[in-house]
Amino acid sequence: MPTVTSLSNNVLNDLDQAIIVPHYDRSALRPSIVHIGVGGFHRAHLATYVDELCRAGNTSWAIVGAGTQPSDKAVADALDSQDRLYTLMVRDDERTDLHVVGSIVDYVRAFDQPQLLVDRIADATTQIVSLTVTEGGYPVDDQDGAYLATSKNAGPTSAFGILAQGLEERRLNSRAPITILSCDNIMSNGDVTQAAINGEAARFGEELLSWIETSVAFPNSMVDRITPATTPAHIAWLREHHQLDDKWPVVTEPFRQWVIEDRFAGERPPLEELDILVTDDVEPYEIMKLRLLNASHSCLAYPAALFGIEHVHTALEDADIDRFVRELLAEEAVPALPDVPGIDIDAYVASLTTRFANPAIADQIARLCQDGSSKFPKFLLPTIEAQLAMDGPIDRSTLALASWCEYLAQDGIEGSAITAAPDPRMTAAASFAAASLRNPSAFLEFDDVFPASLATSDRFVQSFTTSLGSIRAVGLRATLIEIANR
Repeated sequence: MPTVTSLSNNVLNDLDQAIIVPHYDRSALRPSIVHIGVGGFHRAHLATYVDELCRAGNTSWAIVGAGTQPSDKAVADALDSQDRLYTLMVRDDERTDLHVVGSIVDYVRAFDQPQLLVDRIADATTQIVSLTVTEGGYPVDDQDGAYLATSKNAGPTSAFGILAQGLEERRLNSRAPITILSCDNIMSNGDVTQAAINGEAARFGEELLSWIETSVAFPNSMVDRITPATTPAHIAWLREHHQLDDKWPVVTEPFRQWVIEDRFAGERPPLEELDILVTDDVEPYEIMKLRLLNASHSCLAYPAALFGIEHVHTALEDADIDRFVRELLAEEAVPALPDVPGIDIDAYVASLTTRFANPAIADQIARLCQDGSSKFPKFLLPTIEAQLAMDGPIDRSTLALASWCEYLAQDGIEGSAITAAPDPRMTAAASFAAASLRNPSAFLEFDDVFPASLATSDRFVQSFTTSLGSIRAVGLRATLIEIANR
C-alpha cells in the first residue's frame, strides 16, 4: 500500500507530480494582507490570486489569516498543523487540477487572543485587511444601511470591534494608510464595511473617525467562484488517488471572477498582472452577479430541498426546477438589470446553468439554504421591486420566497442542515413561517427581510400568498408546472 504523506513545507518536493506545489520561498514573503474569515471561499479566491503573484516572483504580498469566532478553531488547527498549506482541487466533469497554495503564511487566533489581531492591523507592514464573514456577518441594517449596535456581530470582541481597535492603534502609532477590502456577496460591500467599522470606531471618538475618513479606503468589489463545503469524501479522495493527507482541502470550479473598485489607501497589489477587472464603478457587476448567480442559487435551493435533493447539479436534472430557474432568470431577473459594460448578459446567464450543472463540484443544497434571511434581501428583493416599478412579472420570484417559507414551516425541520445554518435571524424566520400556516401573509410581516414597500404592496402580497397557497394545496411540483404554463 502506498505511503500517505501529511502536507507540510518539508514534503512539497516529494508529492505526486500531478500536484502543482509552491516553489517560492515562503519565508521571504511579506505578510501585507490580513484576512478575517479563512473559509473555503477565501482559499479558493483571494488566497489563490495572491499565490499566483508569489509564483510569479512577487514577494510583497502574502496573507496572515485570522479567525474571530470560536468556530474558526477547527480550520486554524488544520492549517497550523500543515504550515498553513492546503490543496486547491479545481474540478469540472473531465478533470481535477491540484495546486498546493502557499500564500497564507501565518494564522492569528483572535477568538482566543483578540489583541494579536489588533497588533497585526496596527502593524505598518499590513497594507490590506480583507474579510469574508458571510452576508449576515455585518452589523448593518439591510434596508437603510445604518450600523446596528445591538447586532450579535457588533461590540468590542466582534470582528468589526477588533478592526476598529486595530485602526485606533494604527492611528496612534504608524498612522500608515490602509485598505479594508470586503470579499462578501453584499451589494456595495465596501460601503457596508465602512458603516460597520465607523459604528464601532465611534467608541474611540471623533479623532479616529476623522482619521478613517482620510487614511482608510473601503473599495467595493464583486467576487465569484462556486466553492462547496469540504467533505470527508474530498479528503479521502486525495489520500486514495494522490497519497496526500490534507486536513482541509478546498474544492472549487474552474471559473472565477473578481471586479474591484480602484480605491486603495496604501499600497495596491499589481492587479493588472491577474485576471481581475479594476474599475471606477463596480455596481453594475455587483448587481449582475447578485441578482443572477446568487439569486438563482437561492431560488433553486428551497424547491430542491423540498424535493429531498442534496446537490445543485442533481437539482438541474429535475426538468421542473431547471425550467423554473431558466425562466426566472430570463423573464424576471435579466429584464430588471442595468447595463453592465463589457458583459454579454446572455452568455453570462448561459454559463450559470453550465456551472451549476457541474457534477464534479457537487455543491450542497444545504449550503445554499443557509442564511436565507440575509441573502434574499440582497439577491432577490431588488429584482421584485424593479419589476413592480415596471409592472413586470414577479410570480417566479415570489414562488421562490414561498418555497423558503414552506421549507421553514415544515414539520421535522428541527435538526436539519438549515437549522444549524449561521443565520442570525433563524429563530425569527421560523416563527414567521409557523405563523403563515394560519395566515399565509403573516410571513411578510418579517420586517427584517421584507421592507414596508413590499409588505404593503397588494400585488406582491397576492402573488406570494397565491404561490404559498398553491404549494400547500396541490404541492410544489404542480405549482412549478402551473407557473410554467402561464
